[in-house]
Amino acid sequence: MEQYIYNRYAVYLKKHYGQKVYKLPVHIPVSCPNRKNGRYGCTYCGQKGAGLEQKSDAFSVDGQLKQNMKYISKRYKAEKFIAYFQSFTNTYLHLEEFQKYMEQAVQQNIVEIAVSTRPDCIREEYLKVLKKISEKSGVEITVELGLQTANYHSLEKINRGHTLAEYIEACLLIKQYGFHLCTHIILNLPYDENIDVIESAKLVSVMKNDYVKLHSLYIEKGTKMAEEYAKGLFEICSVEEYKERVKLFLEYISPDIWIQRLLGRAPEEDTLFSNWGQSWWKIRDEIEQEMIIENRYQSKKFHYLGGKGVKEFF
Repeated sequence: MEQYIYNRYAVYLKKHYGQKVYKLPVHIPVSCPNRKNGRYGCTYCGQKGAGLEQKSDAFSVDGQLKQNMKYISKRYKAEKFIAYFQSFTNTYLHLEEFQKYMEQAVQQNIVEIAVSTRPDCIREEYLKVLKKISEKSGVEITVELGLQTANYHSLEKINRGHTLAEYIEACLLIKQYGFHLCTHIILNLPYDENIDVIESAKLVSVMKNDYVKLHSLYIEKGTKMAEEYAKGLFEICSVEEYKERVKLFLEYISPDIWIQRLLGRAPEEDTLFSNWGQSWWKIRDEIEQEMIIENRYQSKKFHYLGGKGVKEFF
């Protein structure tokens, strides 16, 4: 029997849908409010947003999904899929356009639509569109929010363009509509320490996230952060420190959260730094092996909620 370390997203998908389910990235022509009027956006974000490895938006939503389904079906024998609107801010467009793209994702064998966006781009009008599509088609809905850190000072330093207040409001709205909620966290921003890792874990737990996606910071060429990195204005923590932060984060999160990934990846040709020059799966495997040896596991330190100050009386 496989030893329990943390809740793996792939296990959840197979259990929830009864078979293997694969995410298919979809790109639509959107940008980000943080890039308006000549602003450069988040310091780490490049021209392609989060979608460094996905298809061009020159393809229609239908075309992207069909092409990706054909490839994944042949390679992995998959039959069910999630349409994942991944790059930039997928609610940053007129409501009618948003509805059109979401409706195009409703196809045979698509069991879920996942929409990646920003906390300050969540409005009820967009959630109502998703709710109607879900009720009409039966597809499930996940909204993925890029938070990156619970440290509001770091949010300002990376020019995130929102604070914790917008994130909290967005989470509350999303859960009101009964959608799945996922938050993206970068565990090794150069301005964060272990205390920020713990606070991020506590925050996503309190906000009732269903999933969390962890990222290791990579430095994409042509970004503001790349300029700062080249000038030596900050240092990136060691791979050993990153692994420790992942373990710490997992120990503090709710047992109800499923982990979509432990670190990110990016093409070598597009970056100045990515995963310490190592493969993402090697680092992931090392984290898992070390957690077993060290007797560390998800929610081991999840005892801070429920009025911990008066627990002695109950």
